[in-house]
Amino acid sequence: MSGEDLGGVEGIAVVAMAGRFPGAAGVDELWANLRAGVESIRRLTPDELRAAGVDPKVAESPDYVPARGVVDGVEWFDAAFFGVPPREAEVTDPQHRLFLEVAWEALERAGVDPARAPGRVGVYAGCGMNTYAQTLNPYGRLAKAVGGMAALVGSDKDYLATRVAYKLGLTGPAIVVQSACSTSLVAVHLAAQALLSYQCDVALAGGVSVFLPQAGYLWQQGSIASRDGHCRAFDARASGTVSGGGAGVVVLRRLEDALADGDPVVAVIRGSALNNDGAAKVGYTAPSVEGQAEVVAEAQALAGVPADTITYVEAHGTGTELGDPIEVAALTQAFRAGTDRTGFCALGSVKTNLGHLDAAAGVTGLIKTSLALRHGEVPPSLHFERPNPQIDFAGSPFYVNDRLAKWSPPAGVPRRAGVSSFGIGGTNAHVVMEEAPPRAPSPVPSRAAQLLVLSARTETALEAMAERLRGHLEAHPEAALADVAWTLQRGRRAFAHRLAVVAHDPADAARALAGDRPSRAASGRAGTRAPSVVFLFPGQGAQRSSSARKTGSRSYRPRAIPA
Repeated sequence: MSGEDLGGVEGIAVVAMAGRFPGAAGVDELWANLRAGVESIRRLTPDELRAAGVDPKVAESPDYVPARGVVDGVEWFDAAFFGVPPREAEVTDPQHRLFLEVAWEALERAGVDPARAPGRVGVYAGCGMNTYAQTLNPYGRLAKAVGGMAALVGSDKDYLATRVAYKLGLTGPAIVVQSACSTSLVAVHLAAQALLSYQCDVALAGGVSVFLPQAGYLWQQGSIASRDGHCRAFDARASGTVSGGGAGVVVLRRLEDALADGDPVVAVIRGSALNNDGAAKVGYTAPSVEGQAEVVAEAQALAGVPADTITYVEAHGTGTELGDPIEVAALTQAFRAGTDRTGFCALGSVKTNLGHLDAAAGVTGLIKTSLALRHGEVPPSLHFERPNPQIDFAGSPFYVNDRLAKWSPPAGVPRRAGVSSFGIGGTNAHVVMEEAPPRAPSPVPSRAAQLLVLSARTETALEAMAERLRGHLEAHPEAALADVAWTLQRGRRAFAHRLAVVAHDPADAARALAGDRPSRAASGRAGTRAPSVVFLFPGQGAQRSSSARKTGSRSYRPRAIPA
């Protein structure tokens, strides 16, 4: 994809994000952890390891590292909400279940109801290997109970995207992407291409990875796994990475469309590129300076932005002995095509916080960078004390950002960033991002009061939804209530249990949702059957039997039409 005039509207808008991460149940909690420099890689206790099925003799080995980025709640799934029979849900890979839930949340955050969205919604996604079937002892028996096809659809990578399309009613392309560690950033690139070629008008892009059991690992000399259970990207003590679980999804639109519709744009993708290392490297699993440098340079060229205006790069940053020096050398080579400046671009890696999320790693880096662009802050990259002696930081454009810093770009230049993700096997992806343009103010509403409507499948879910909305309105008293009302009415699926509130401003709405203004709130359950349509013919007594019958050669008999 490409961008032209820096002041124009070319590009792809990130309009919403959702995810589940180690130590964070969503993107807001993730950002709070990143700002605070929280390491969410857990040291698992002997009891947790035993519960995960780790042999106590293995766990007691001096080479066993009881560390992992654990994503909580993978055993839970609201099967009834998505219309999945319990037996079928039980044999479905938790990666499929988790991604389906996160995709739904992302669309809700974007205010997109696929049933009413203008145009087509596509989905591009990938996942890790299914280890659930191997750990679930009665899997074979359960698979027989639900049928071979249901078990296959719930367990094979091929059906991740199309299951989401079916359950959420998406009619755009539904494509599974698999390129190992770079999977989800490749998905973002392909989704952006689909938007620019008008194959769809809204696109979900992301990935999920949950390896079971969520336990530690046996360290081996020369492996990519960290010796001490910490990912120390670019540091002299770096010894590798740590595995983690998680899921991330971004909702993308063409920037021009997002701005025209008043979407709350989080960040903008100005350019992206893909390539592969080919055979010009020491081995299949090894990275390549040339391959990485070329993909970074190509993304910058397609974005149409000078390298010296990019002031942050979210690196692949695995903390491996071979990977980190090659990555910085490749970035330097790409930037050197446009600038000789040194030390102006911050470098970081979310893997130091969460571990390596495999198929979800790239989109997690993109989500982190989008949040940083929105808030104007660069979170710290953890465990950096002394630079890796194999990395020439002094002669490069880069420095490792090891503390929370205000993001202040040069005067007249927006905040810009690069995001890298490199897969084992050589598929490289790089994305150039920019802060969102100023949002036009919302028009003055024509009504003094607004009608806020909520609906859910159950009464309990409705109460939880009302509480979340109340908290949001209290935290954002500046919100335009008319925008909130429009999103709730047009960007949400309607369910049976419903609540309506009339309010003049966010504070008034929050009070009504808290029950302080019962006269302005009403709730109930919609009927199970759609009402019939009744035709009324007003007049002065001239009605007669068959007065509504169509005239002409073919007769028409009026009938009830579902509303």
